[in-house]
Amino acid sequence: MSDSTHNNHTTTTTTTRETGGNSGIAFIVGILVVVVAFLAWVIFGGADTAATDAGGSNVNITVQSDEGAGTPAANTDAAPAGETAPAPADGEAAPAADGN
Repeated sequence: MSDSTHNNHTTTTTTTRETGGNSGIAFIVGILVVVVAFLAWVIFGGADTAATDAGGSNVNITVQSDEGAGTPAANTDAAPAGETAPAPADGEAAPAADGN
């Protein structure tokens, strides 16, 4: 004989976890860290503007001393820095100073 009563029970359990909910906050914090690091670099270090100044500058320095007041001053008609006279070639004499 057959058993006519069937007791079939099916239980389904669905568990959901929300993951990645903090990824938006982590992205915003990351952007803030980059912005603060960039501002710190600009304020405290950054590019040296004096070294990258393309305009150039002429700096004159005068040093006065009481010692050696009787000795003649150094040559004050020297060429500015970067504009030196060419050195004489081997075997040639240096040009004579105009001091007749």
